[in-house]
Amino acid sequence: MFYAIARKLMMNFTENFADAENTEQISGESLTVEQAIANLRHEDLSLRYYAAWWIGRFRVREPKAIQALIDLLQEEGDRTDEGGFPLRRNAARALGKLGDLQAVPSLIQCLNCPDYYVREAAAQALEMLGDSRAIAPLLQLLAGGVTAAVQVEGKPHLTQPYSAIIEALGTLNATEAIAQIEPFMEHSVERVKNSAARAMFQLTGERYYGDRLTDALDAEDLQLRRSALMDLGAIGYLPAAEAISETLAENSLKLIALKGLLEHHLEVPDPEQPPSLDQDPIRVMNLMDSLL
Repeated sequence: MFYAIARKLMMNFTENFADAENTEQISGESLTVEQAIANLRHEDLSLRYYAAWWIGRFRVREPKAIQALIDLLQEEGDRTDEGGFPLRRNAARALGKLGDLQAVPSLIQCLNCPDYYVREAAAQALEMLGDSRAIAPLLQLLAGGVTAAVQVEGKPHLTQPYSAIIEALGTLNATEAIAQIEPFMEHSVERVKNSAARAMFQLTGERYYGDRLTDALDAEDLQLRRSALMDLGAIGYLPAAEAISETLAENSLKLIALKGLLEHHLEVPDPEQPPSLDQDPIRVMNLMDSLL
């Protein structure tokens, strides 16, 4: 019973936070499923953009919606003056949330898109889909290593979305990527360092990398503290529980991170035979309770 309650208690926090991060301050009318699917092929690009977000937000797994989103990954009509493809980006995000593996080949193609943010969204979607076919093409984006990972002139980003790529490889358990990821622990960008520590912990299980992320909770930059919270929750690093609860950040984010720790601890191969109750989940639940 404890495990059922623990899994259910905070089940919506992670989803709601991710959706809030990706709404890009979109506002619009409520849609029906039928309207949203129809709007994916509407001549008005703004309606298509909103429909893609809406379908991802509400997990509309209808075959027609998925196919329309896949088609949007090749959309040319929405190109911005700066060369970006915001509609492709929203379609990639939605496809990651819908969990249909037929999107994997098209998302892999998006890793070669000239738009940095489409490549980032595609890497994040491939991480969510968890298909090992993405490992080799993701590894190709790490070509040149840290030396190639420099800021693009006149742009606010690096040559590749390294954080998204590295995190995806960690989630995909790409142990063959360890030698390429480890040098990014010394990258000049703190967010990339954190992503490398997250992936290295997932791929090696070595406490050193979890401790590096825990140290990042003391960063002066609030955004870095926030990202470290999400990273620790994603890897389920239990030794960081108290540090997470004490981080100078929003309680909602700390609860999401603690929820991640709890879920990792409760994962068992056979749900009919849960692990014996010990002090770790109780400790995490108490910390969560103190933040509510």
